[in-house]
Amino acid sequence: MKVEDGRRAAVRLATRAHEVGYASGRTIWREVLQRVSGGRLGKRPGWPTVPRLNAPWQDTVSAERTGWRQRAANLNGEYAFAVDYLICRRCKLGWVEQPFTLPQYQRCGLASAGLAALRAGHPGLAWHTLGGHFRDSQAFWKTVATDVPGGYRQRQLCPHHDVS
Repeated sequence: MKVEDGRRAAVRLATRAHEVGYASGRTIWREVLQRVSGGRLGKRPGWPTVPRLNAPWQDTVSAERTGWRQRAANLNGEYAFAVDYLICRRCKLGWVEQPFTLPQYQRCGLASAGLAALRAGHPGLAWHTLGGHFRDSQAFWKTVATDVPGGYRQRQLCPHHDVS
């Protein structure tokens, strides 16, 4: 695929951010065992297996962060964009971490569309990140934070999700 064709496909994919396939990744018996044991038992050994769904966008477990989800855009068999996220309905807070767009698809609207779809799917939350923003990403965060409650400013996890 030519670079320009790929970029056009990425722009079209951004317009389909609401077409999301979901895989919960939950196993009830593990959750019960973890809750009953105070988190000592029922932990998943190794990294979770993240399924590839037949959907333009997918929402699955995060491969890197226990208890987090990942929203990703599928383009030609690879993740053109992905971001990890966590929500707390009790505190009305959401966090996103490590948004990444493949270099050839940057500035095609995938990150903006993916983050907007997340916010639309979880209305009423203030959105934050855990870490500081690198200097070269500050323009990105400023752009996507426009009119976003919380503004994707740095904030630690709430007590409901704090694992420290």
